Amino acid sequence: MVKAAADLVVHVVDDDASIRTGLARLMRAAGRRTMAFESVEAFLAYVEAGGAGCAVLDISMPGLDGLQVRERLMRAAAALPTIALSTHDDDEARRLARKLGAQFFLHKPVDDQALLDAIDWVTGGGAARAGS
Repeated sequence: MVKAAADLVVHVVDDDASIRTGLARLMRAAGRRTMAFESVEAFLAYVEAGGAGCAVLDISMPGLDGLQVRERLMRAAAALPTIALSTHDDDEARRLARKLGAQFFLHKPVDDQALLDAIDWVTGGGAARAGS
């Protein structure tokens, strides 16, 4: 069963305040609920407490990076679809994102429509909108 778009939250995790703010604004402008986190610790505490939706994760942050977050989510059996973002667009970053289960890997600066389409794909939102 596909959840209604209103039930889904896009969790934006990025240590760069301007990127975090910009992505949160994009989500709101596109009619999506969003929560932005500047640290992976805050994100993990929220998600492990029952968050739902999808995650848009920067894979290179200080301390615990997005790929390590995904490992912890996998260990905690949290089934949160993930879209990895990075300023590094190389084979190693892509390989690690795939290995850890990210459904998409997008290069920063990310194309707004490509990100929205990726979110629709991982959450089944495109199907929900098409059927409504």
